[in-house]
Amino acid sequence: MKASDVFSAELQQYKTVILANGKFPSNEIALRFIEQAERIICCDGAVEKLLHFGKQPDVVIGDFDSIPHTFLQQLKEIVIEDKDTEKNDLQKSLNYCKSNNYNNISIIGACGLREDHQLANLAILDMFSADLDLIMVSDHGIFSFISEDRDFNSYPGQAVSIFNLDGKARFTFHGLRYPVHERQFTHLWEGSLNISEGERFRIEVYGGNGIIYRAFQN
Repeated sequence: MKASDVFSAELQQYKTVILANGKFPSNEIALRFIEQAERIICCDGAVEKLLHFGKQPDVVIGDFDSIPHTFLQQLKEIVIEDKDTEKNDLQKSLNYCKSNNYNNISIIGACGLREDHQLANLAILDMFSADLDLIMVSDHGIFSFISEDRDFNSYPGQAVSIFNLDGKARFTFHGLRYPVHERQFTHLWEGSLNISEGERFRIEVYGGNGIIYRAFQN
């Protein structure tokens, strides 16, 4: 399987985009999620980047501490203001998706600019993954969230990492260079820096959640 074909299933499946206010993507695959989206939900100031890209949002959600007033006036029909200081704009957008039964969601722009935000966003998405089918797309690859056994499209030599945030899950790997059998990772780094051996690999997960990262290119 060609590297460019590996993520075709995700491009077909994840048609709701939440655009966070991190680094706007430049990678061709990441941009295709935005171009092919059926709906785009913007987190606060991310709407500026989307409009500059030439796309219109369907909804803009946030406390609007990072968006010019002129944009608020221009988009007032689709703005949802939420001043809850206990939740960030990504959480508010995910709750909006839950309330409207939107599933199969790709999160774009949640990486870059600040590493602390990226780590926090991964933890937030892991928390929501019990109710929503989510992926997080960066300029370099895709994070998928699983709680049951799953096969992944791949290509030989693809960089793959597996993370377990709460340390509860056990994993078995098939089709990766460094296999494990029902292993429980007690440290975040333990399942990282693996390599796919072929066009598919399988992750079995027991008793918890996993975050699977697949790189676009070596």
